[in-house]
Amino acid sequence: MTAVLGARTAGLRALVPWALTALLVLTAIAYPLTDGDARNAVSWAIVLLGATLSVTHAALSRGLRTGAGVLALVAGTAIVFESLGLATGFPYGEYTYSGDLGPTLLGVPFLVPLAWLMMAWPAWLLGALLTRGMRTGRRPARVGAAAFVFAAWDVVLDPQMVQAGYWTWAHPSPGLPGIDTVPLTNLAGWLLAGLVLMGLLDVLVARTASRPRIGDGAPLAALAWMTLGGALAHAGWLDLPGSAAWGALLAVPVLVALVLQARR
Repeated sequence: MTAVLGARTAGLRALVPWALTALLVLTAIAYPLTDGDARNAVSWAIVLLGATLSVTHAALSRGLRTGAGVLALVAGTAIVFESLGLATGFPYGEYTYSGDLGPTLLGVPFLVPLAWLMMAWPAWLLGALLTRGMRTGRRPARVGAAAFVFAAWDVVLDPQMVQAGYWTWAHPSPGLPGIDTVPLTNLAGWLLAGLVLMGLLDVLVARTASRPRIGDGAPLAALAWMTLGGALAHAGWLDLPGSAAWGALLAVPVLVALVLQARR
């Protein structure tokens, strides 16, 4: 009887992240089909669902200490980097937020740390997956791979947010070919922030996590959809072909690495 109850509990624990992922994907599909206040509401819903998925999965898979640590660490790091960026222009370049994102802390809208939460945990999980077979140098490789994924996701996300009017760049050039609204300094800043954040997350998981109790499929599926599905939306509905192409291109090395790892 105890074994049956334990199996049912484990099954329910695994189901929760997948349910959140399904809601996130359905909400993300609605984004290019809306506009105005409805689109703003959808944006909030996407970020809230993504952040909830990350924290919930971290807690259910690695333990409550890890879940709480992910919430505090990622939100705190986001506020530090974003408030520094607003005050000094480092490391992203000079930018300003619009009033559409609601309440702020140190000038940083509450929505922004939630967006970091949505992105950071799946990026770390994918970095861990990509480097799983390494015997030496795995930790720096894991941090580097996760930082790349973290920054690549923003290559797709940032032009969409600029188009929506959530923030603007004072000097958007030079940028990546095909993206004329976001400067290259932003990509450099995200790589730096990603290296710092993923390094901290790596230490957090090493110190607090228990053996994984459920798989990592749900947040990884959310990451895949938000990147590749986002690129599809940019190409088909949002008139952002440059970021769509870059999203697809940056996904290629990740997909190749996963295929090679599966063959090994």
